Amino acid sequence: MTTVETSVREGVAHLVLSRASALNALDTDTVLAMRDALDRWRGDPDIRAVVVRSGTPRAFCAGGDIRAIREAALRGDFAATTRFFREEYALNQEIAEYPKPYLALIDGVAMGGGLGISVHGAVRVATERSVFAMPETLIGFFPDIGACHFLPRLGGALGRYLGLTGARLSGADAVKAGLATHFVSSADLPEFTAALDTAEPDDALAKYARTAPPSDLDDIGDRIATAFAPGSLSDVTGRLRADGSAWAETALGSLAAASPLSLALTDEMLRLGGRDSLAQCLRRDLAVASRLVREPDFAEGVRAKLVDKTGDARWSFPSTEAVPHDRIPALLGDWRGVASYLPPQRE
Repeated sequence: MTTVETSVREGVAHLVLSRASALNALDTDTVLAMRDALDRWRGDPDIRAVVVRSGTPRAFCAGGDIRAIREAALRGDFAATTRFFREEYALNQEIAEYPKPYLALIDGVAMGGGLGISVHGAVRVATERSVFAMPETLIGFFPDIGACHFLPRLGGALGRYLGLTGARLSGADAVKAGLATHFVSSADLPEFTAALDTAEPDDALAKYARTAPPSDLDDIGDRIATAFAPGSLSDVTGRLRADGSAWAETALGSLAAASPLSLALTDEMLRLGGRDSLAQCLRRDLAVASRLVREPDFAEGVRAKLVDKTGDARWSFPSTEAVPHDRIPALLGDWRGVASYLPPQRE
């Protein structure tokens, strides 16, 4: 079954995600198909831009195929899980370094891996139907795909908030935060996509992009900056309780539902990622992901959230304070040692 459809029109290459039944969740075949296409086009002088979009209005890309990864982990097939992460993160790096304009049309849900194939690109177009999120702590995982590089750079503690709670952003929020670069009405998206075939990207954007609607971040930005300012995770929960607003109660609920191990790990990775390059963050992601899928919290979190959908995950630790001090360093390990796992960079 084809999961990615490719075409070239008037010098513009199109990648259309076509795994609609799975909300375009990324599996290894999809990632490899995207990498193969990008590799073909990068040196082709007749290709002037690449556009990635969804073939279904239901979602842009709901993330990695986490259920399949869990099944492989339960079988003990860790070679398969590591291969998926290795290829996915190599794709993220390739998109970030792509020598031609890479435009992601994010109409619908973009979570986890969906951000990996969009946010690293030069142009990220959001619509009123866009939903951005990195909800990995709720399934016993962590914000991977280089998120620990771009989240800390959002400013105002927004990245820490998003990474820990998995909170969702609208298209307008994403533009405000900088995760999206432009806003185009979903009704105008077909005309905008067609215009890209006959006009330069900047000219098409000048015609169809418009000012994004007001963002909810305008109202809660100061609350986020205060609650998720530097300090321990206990400090964060204390500030949220002191805030007492409906927003704070929702954030507290998200933190309470997340894996304490994932929260402690994510917080440290966000701290480290704020000072490291994307390539360093992706190597660290590969090391940590390869280890974390072996942890009970990953299988349990995916079961409760995505398989049984009962929301009754039984985590390994009752709180972040109960996570042993040596657990996070053990998961981080010597991440530099996994550099050789990444496929060679393309010339």
